[in-house]
Amino acid sequence: MSSNARRVCAWCAVVALIVTTAGPAAASPETLKRSMSNIIGGPFDIVFSPVTAASSVYRNLNDIDDSLGVRIAYFLPGFVWNTGVNIGSGAIRVFAGVLELIPGIILLPFQTDIDAIFAPGEKGNALIDYDTPPLNIKWGIYYMDMPD
Repeated sequence: MSSNARRVCAWCAVVALIVTTAGPAAASPETLKRSMSNIIGGPFDIVFSPVTAASSVYRNLNDIDDSLGVRIAYFLPGFVWNTGVNIGSGAIRVFAGVLELIPGIILLPFQTDIDAIFAPGEKGNALIDYDTPPLNIKWGIYYMDMPD
């Protein structure tokens, strides 16, 4: 195959990839609201992570049918693991909020919405959960106990 034919095939593949993967790019006030909620709420998730981790471990230990020894032995490693997951998830929540901020501002006048980049901020249960018009106050999300 000649060099020109390869270039044409490569450009066709690039165009096909762009056309098939590009979705509608739009936002609404809800996207900006979610972005700001994630940027503000992520650090609170990190601060509250020992509380949410201990609560998750306690609930999980009550739900399992293991011996007392296993329950005692599981508490400390489970607490450390859950705390780490909650800290990491809080950091990812802030990053997702930053990624949604610019599209939320630029496309503010349009009445369409984009899907959440990081869904647990929207779906998860939290220690503090109030939905106000300017901001979703959802702090201390239980990342280890996400609904299906």
